[in-house]
Amino acid sequence: MEKHIRAILEQIGEDPDREGLLRTPERVAKAYEFLTAGYHMRIEEAMNDAIFESDNREMVIVRDIDFYSMCEHHMLPFFGRASVAYIPDGKIIGLSKMARIVDIFARRLQVQERLTTQVATALQDYLQPRGVAVVLRAQHLCMMMRGVQKQNSIAVTSEMLGAFRDRPATRAEVLSLLHNH
Repeated sequence: MEKHIRAILEQIGEDPDREGLLRTPERVAKAYEFLTAGYHMRIEEAMNDAIFESDNREMVIVRDIDFYSMCEHHMLPFFGRASVAYIPDGKIIGLSKMARIVDIFARRLQVQERLTTQVATALQDYLQPRGVAVVLRAQHLCMMMRGVQKQNSIAVTSEMLGAFRDRPATRAEVLSLLHNH
C-alpha cells in the first residue's frame, strides 16, 4: 500500500522525498488499516459471551454511539451517531456490544444505508429479539468538501425490523425515545 500512496503523492504533483512527506506513505497505510479494520472483525468475537438469558421484554436502547466510516464511492470519511434499540425475547446483550457491532460495520468502505441495515440485521440474527430499530445520522465529507459542498447537511437512515416495523405504536415509541434529548 505504501508504494501506491507514494505514487499518488507523485501523481498530484508532490515530492514524496521532501521532509514532511517522507513517512506519509507509512502513516496513510496504517491509517487505512485502522479505518478498515472491520473487514477482519467478527461479530462472534465482539459478542465475547455477552449474550444473557433475561425475562426483560421492554426496549433496550443505546443512543448516540459515535461512529466513523469511509464512503465507498470517494473513500472520504462520513461520521455521525448511531442509535440502536431492540425488544428482547429471552436474551439480552451487553450494552457495549451494541457499540462494537456498529464499529465492526462502520470500519469498512460503506454507504450509510447498508451500514444501517447491517447493524440491524446482525442484532436480529444473534439475539432473535421481537424487534430491532437502528437510526444513523451522519455528515459526509464527500458532500461537504466536494460536489455540492453543503456544510450543514445531515443524512438520516433507519432500519426497523420485527415489532418496530409491524406495530406503528411501537415504532412511534422508539422514535420518540431516540429523538428526545
